[in-house]
Amino acid sequence: MASGWSMLLLIALLSQAANDPETRVVEYLKAHVRPGQPVVVSNLYNQVFTAPEERAALERLFNTFFKIPLFVAQFQRAEGRPPTLAELSEQFGFEVPGEADVLLRIMDSDPRMPRFLERDPATGEITKVDVAAITAHPRFGKLLERSLAGLVGKPAPPLAVRTFDGTPLSPARFEGKPHLVYFWFTGCPPCLSTTPLLVKLREEYVAKGFEVVAVNADRVLGLPYTDEQRKAYVEKLGIPFPVVYETPEVEQAWGPISVFPTLFFVDRDGIVAEQLVAGQDQATLTAAIERLLAR
Repeated sequence: MASGWSMLLLIALLSQAANDPETRVVEYLKAHVRPGQPVVVSNLYNQVFTAPEERAALERLFNTFFKIPLFVAQFQRAEGRPPTLAELSEQFGFEVPGEADVLLRIMDSDPRMPRFLERDPATGEITKVDVAAITAHPRFGKLLERSLAGLVGKPAPPLAVRTFDGTPLSPARFEGKPHLVYFWFTGCPPCLSTTPLLVKLREEYVAKGFEVVAVNADRVLGLPYTDEQRKAYVEKLGIPFPVVYETPEVEQAWGPISVFPTLFFVDRDGIVAEQLVAGQDQATLTAAIERLLAR
């Protein structure tokens, strides 16, 4: 009987997965991507995926597609190695098995994209990243240059954002204060380890004027987390600093942000003093805060 129930549960789970719109899109792409043939999104939108929820899933993948080269290049620069497929999936919320692989296959099949990856033919894992090829590409070059150099040495852009309860964030809160602008998203594994450290360090350095604002990118990334899940995350970690929603305007002003978390340390004069990307340990964060306070 137990095995019968297990089989029924498995069938139910498979049926639920098949009904998920992003699963349907990914499975279709797996079956139809051909080497040397670009995927024409407008054809998929008009001829294949006509249901609103399918089109929403397709649009999310399309938007993500053009962020992957920047993420891969930033990750290579920050970590000294390519990201794994699992890390790629974590960054972009790919939950369908084989989703990261199929998007890389689309990239490789599209002659409009730079040839910047080498992959293991057996596992599909990325073995080499040619950052120079991305930098030289007319579409990605300037974006990558900006994302790698960041805003260091420049005035921090304004943050016209609202907190989770809908309250506008007052710019006056950070005027004349050294502070950290911390971009993250719900469920981001490196953020899960970095955020508790920021909670601890903010408590340690707030008496010296140091503050933090956490900018949540869920909506801009098209991730399916709910307001309740975001609030539960904040409550669970006991985050004492403002947590706000990122907007497309903020992403454009501060970005492109392709690796999460991304941290901008802003000095008393409103100048971005330092930028860090990816998960950070306590020693690195402490040293960055100390440098910021010493300016």
